[in-house]
Amino acid sequence: MTKSLLTSSYLVNIIPVLKYAPEWLPGAGWKRDAIKWRKGKDTLIKDISKLIQSTDESSQIIFGSLRTQTLSIGLTDKEAEDYVDQIAITMFAGETDTNVNTLLMFFMAMVLYPSVQKKAHDEIDLVLGHSRLSKVEDQAQLNYIDRIVQETLRWAPVTPIAFPHTCFWDDVYKGHRIPKGAIVIGNVWAMTRDETVYKNAEAFDPDRFLNSTTLPSPLFGRCPGVHFAQSSLFITIASILMAFDIRATKDGNGQDILPSGKMTSSAVLTPEHVEFELTPRSENIKNWQGMVYKPILF
Repeated sequence: MTKSLLTSSYLVNIIPVLKYAPEWLPGAGWKRDAIKWRKGKDTLIKDISKLIQSTDESSQIIFGSLRTQTLSIGLTDKEAEDYVDQIAITMFAGETDTNVNTLLMFFMAMVLYPSVQKKAHDEIDLVLGHSRLSKVEDQAQLNYIDRIVQETLRWAPVTPIAFPHTCFWDDVYKGHRIPKGAIVIGNVWAMTRDETVYKNAEAFDPDRFLNSTTLPSPLFGRCPGVHFAQSSLFITIASILMAFDIRATKDGNGQDILPSGKMTSSAVLTPEHVEFELTPRSENIKNWQGMVYKPILF
């Protein structure tokens, strides 16, 4: 679906009058796709609504509070329910593609840079041991893991070309006038490859952020979910590193199968092929909550 965000994906983006074409007409494939995606979205909304109603008390409190607020502004019960469902799917869908692809890039980095993974394991063993997963509160002590998250976002920005933004007022940046209403598209890939800011930019080096003058991973435009997404990434990456060794798979001759580094053509940066194996780091992990270990290949 992320490929549909590219201007070149559908003819209607080049010939706008095609938006009036019936769905059966050649060249109106975007309408057929949209109908299919809408059905999928409606099914997902129903599933999320059921999940909210059956989940723990804290989640019910959050969405219950949202529902109360919507009722207070004069919405009907049905409108309030639809409003909360739309918020839930926005939170779910807005994070899914970006976080999943960022995690794929993280796995690729761990396969290509085992010394980084070793250093991360050492820090986690010191702070967490092998008995529990990470929490947000651990972030202050897991400085290297935090830098791995930052470097993953820089090394492989999930949206290398930012979505178009409109300038709200006249502005001047480094002598260049940007008029109100101008469409601005940020080249995040170029920003993260700027050698004047990130030395040896193609290398995956979390320690570059030890330098207080190194800018954090750039984000173009405001994202209301940025803090939630980064906290989620931190917890996920720290927990994976606590539990597993991430290794390259072997071919028939026993040689490592390393990622090619090629990316698919999409609005979201996605590796073309990543293959790796997760190996539990302790006996506790192998039998955690009664689960029996089996090799995991991707």
